[in-house]
Amino acid sequence: MEIKRAACVPLLVQDPYTSVWSGSDAAAEGDTIHWSGKKQRIFVSVCIGDREYRLVGGSGCDREAGEGEETRCKAMRQVLTDVTALSTSLEYESGEASVKLVFTTPLLAQDLTLLSRPCSYIDAQLWVKEKADLTEKPYLKVTVTPDLVSSEADAELIFPAGTTKEGRFISMGRADQHPLGGSGDNVTIDWGYVYLAAAGRDCRLYTENNGRGITAEIPFETEDGEEPRTSAHLVFACDDLLSVNYFGQWRRAYWTSVYPDILAAIDDAMRTREETLQRTAQLDRLIEEKAAEAIGPDYVYLCDLAYRQTIAAHKLVTDEEGNLLFLSKENDSNGCIGTVDVSYPSVPLFLWLNPELVKAMLRPVFFFADTGAWTFDFAPHDVGRYPYAWGQVYGLNKKPYGQSCYWTSRDGAVYPPFYQYRGEDDLYDLTFQMPVEECGNMLIMTAAVCLAEKDAAFAVPYTGLLTGWKDYLLKYGADPSGQLCTDDFAGHLSHNTNLAVKAVMGIEAYSQICRLAGKKKEAEEAHRQAEAMASSWEKRAAAGGHTSLVFNRPDTWSLKYNMVWDLLFDSHLFTPQIIQDDIRYDLAMANPYGTPLDNRADYTKSDWILWVAAMSRDREERQQLISGVAAYLRETPSRFPFSDWYDTKSGAYCHFKGRSVQGGIFMPILADLWRKGI
Repeated sequence: MEIKRAACVPLLVQDPYTSVWSGSDAAAEGDTIHWSGKKQRIFVSVCIGDREYRLVGGSGCDREAGEGEETRCKAMRQVLTDVTALSTSLEYESGEASVKLVFTTPLLAQDLTLLSRPCSYIDAQLWVKEKADLTEKPYLKVTVTPDLVSSEADAELIFPAGTTKEGRFISMGRADQHPLGGSGDNVTIDWGYVYLAAAGRDCRLYTENNGRGITAEIPFETEDGEEPRTSAHLVFACDDLLSVNYFGQWRRAYWTSVYPDILAAIDDAMRTREETLQRTAQLDRLIEEKAAEAIGPDYVYLCDLAYRQTIAAHKLVTDEEGNLLFLSKENDSNGCIGTVDVSYPSVPLFLWLNPELVKAMLRPVFFFADTGAWTFDFAPHDVGRYPYAWGQVYGLNKKPYGQSCYWTSRDGAVYPPFYQYRGEDDLYDLTFQMPVEECGNMLIMTAAVCLAEKDAAFAVPYTGLLTGWKDYLLKYGADPSGQLCTDDFAGHLSHNTNLAVKAVMGIEAYSQICRLAGKKKEAEEAHRQAEAMASSWEKRAAAGGHTSLVFNRPDTWSLKYNMVWDLLFDSHLFTPQIIQDDIRYDLAMANPYGTPLDNRADYTKSDWILWVAAMSRDREERQQLISGVAAYLRETPSRFPFSDWYDTKSGAYCHFKGRSVQGGIFMPILADLWRKGI
């Protein structure tokens, strides 16, 4: 979709570590960044005769003019930015030429090999005007800096180069390799190798003399098509060597089960380039068509900006038995891996395109919850801190031990393997757990994936855990005590009506699982329990034309995003009029950049606004609800990847960027498909 502006534009976005974005209105105005805001610089230019035109990166030409001299590397004027789910196209104009530069990462949710393969395409087309100097063949120049393999500016680097079956490559990495050498939140990679590869034998691949990276110079060649054009093609790849430690297992990325090494993966990327780009274009069209049908252009814009970000905040691996694991990184929050209440908002995208990925999110949580290290009768919050799935780190109890002698939360440090500690009842501080939240999340996500497949087979091995979590919600969910929910930044809250909705839907989720498993009696009993709880909820949450944030407090209100599952489960627990009244109230409370999360502050969560929009069957209402989110993404002064927590009056980012929760943007599409029985 052609866009005028976005908070941040995805370029080379593959996983939590390899994530290159442009936070400028024009890509040549500033250095490219990692989702965290740290520099991950790449530079792209076109060279025509003795002129070099900068396309991406604020200081990318190493032959800048001296004082008093005319610069030899000017930024070419960017005239168009087009972002789809899988590609970003940038178009440029000068007096000598027109250029189209395209970055594509084929993160196809339906194709796990392509989703996992760490290869992106950089493609350029050049149209030279008559007055251009063509004594030398024009070429595309791409430079990748050490930022993509090292967080230390003075690290010693090596630059292996060679040939493959399809072409040539040059690579770069630290001389001292320590894969998975640390963990943390706003951190970048400090190991692995980055590659530039091209099929053309006359390309130039070299190391920058000043040690700032590797460069590929790819001549533009004439290609046949509807009209003659000159094009240049390049593959960008990253090999992280090891991806995660999964409860003591050192696991490599899923693609390594398909290819013997990174060079074979790069070769296949080059060999299948045309076919792969056709498939990415097909998915781009599908997403834009469904978004346009559901709401309109603003929604297309949101889906296009959310897709790559959502998938690239995960890493796909398998365990030793070959089971898929899709592990998220809780970006710009605390760096947790496999966070339950981060997976929960993300699942609409994956329930639509590939439910296997939802199963792969849930497996690590079930595994940890069934270890002796997790001693509670409610579901855990996470399974570690990325890239170490070593047991929950959220809400650790520091008082008995002292942080210095037992663990550290410092970025770069690795928490101890908590999954090994059996029966340590004082390991976690109960004050900072999310019992109702996570029980509801796990039950709802499990039921949703079973409904997507019309089969309870996935849930059956976890019956004991699921039953225990359902019982916990029955006991404590109707009127939750002062505890945290997924919106933990808002603090502890007693009598949280939206959290109680989650408890209702968690119990109903259990009913849905039982029904699919052929357990009719258990299904009916759980459904009756959910009905009774919902009926009581409506009386206690009534606030005169809307429902409250806190039970029996009609002066409060909040977005009731958890109620969307009543529609998706077709369970009819809540009165349709209550849902409609709340939506109208949400519209009335909207600010320029959307409706606040609740009455306590002006900030909101973009994913939850989209869940509310999914509950409306009125296209105009939906558009009104999401228009503020689209305005935020276009106008915010905060130049980070799509934040889900921002101020609805100023449009300023509060926290959270580049997170997988933006898979929740796809909830209206999912809701429409499920309503149609698709």
